[in-house]
Amino acid sequence: MIDLRSDTVTRPTPDMYTAMHAAPVGDDVWGDDPTVNAFQHRVAGETGKDAALLFPSGTQSNLVALMSHCERGDEYIVGQSAHTYRYEGGGAAVLGSIQPQPIENAADGSLPLDKISAAIKADDFHFARTRVLALENTIGGKVLPADYVAQATDLAREHGLATHLDGARLFNAAIATNTPLKTLCLPFDSVSLCFSKGLGAPIGSVLVGSQALIDRARRWRKVVGGGMRQSGVIAAACQYALEHHVDSLADDHRRAEQLADALGTLPGVELAYIATNMLFVRFPTAHAAPLAAWLKEHDILLDPFYSEDKTRLVIHRDISARDIEKVIEKTTAYFSRQ
Repeated sequence: MIDLRSDTVTRPTPDMYTAMHAAPVGDDVWGDDPTVNAFQHRVAGETGKDAALLFPSGTQSNLVALMSHCERGDEYIVGQSAHTYRYEGGGAAVLGSIQPQPIENAADGSLPLDKISAAIKADDFHFARTRVLALENTIGGKVLPADYVAQATDLAREHGLATHLDGARLFNAAIATNTPLKTLCLPFDSVSLCFSKGLGAPIGSVLVGSQALIDRARRWRKVVGGGMRQSGVIAAACQYALEHHVDSLADDHRRAEQLADALGTLPGVELAYIATNMLFVRFPTAHAAPLAAWLKEHDILLDPFYSEDKTRLVIHRDISARDIEKVIEKTTAYFSRQ
């Protein structure tokens, strides 16, 4: 099956399974898992942060980051389209008692600086205390411009705010811009990195930040049920992905461009945009569901209703060059029948 719904569908490679099987393990809640400890130390070094903490999911990593920055009744500024606001079950509000202050994202995924400034509350007991600016990179596949990130995080610091980055696909941004991971992480007080998307680990995200922040995060991770025992098997998968799968993200980006170029030539099909490993396409409304059904018959999966008017196609390491050719072939065949 050629699955274009998300890069979360990737599966471990045989060599990754071998690394997981061979990993020495201990009880990570006690801090005794050597594979976890070594992996966390490695990620902290590569991101330029003091410390790192392994989580089962990016949703939990983002939640704990916000809970570590904020107290009950505090507020974080976030984009309307951001994963932490829109796709994580309202966890910050439900579990952290943290009020989100959403701002409409600009077309490039950024949050306009003037809107950030306007959203910061005065020091008045009538208001929730604004404590954090949360950004996402990549967002909808788009890489946030480096100069924008510098301006936004500088603005946050001027107002005494902490900064958090949902970097679920930050490795894609690093490869797309040929920028070291450490450089992309530098402006932020905390960063969440996901290893179970394009990097292909079956599970695992990491929160990085100062030692004090990670100490708080370790407690909150336990509170929300994220304390794991022999989690070296997870860390080993993530470590293998870090060592062997980062550079191949460039192949995903290249194949996304190849698919976008082909689909954009089909009658009635509009390419909304392509960014890193994602392309967003407007298929004729009457054909979105029938096309998805036709492709499924040919072992190709996509989500035709990802957004109101666009279909998102996501390329990942389990999609080969031959798979791209088949998707083009079968999509072209569908429209030639109309």
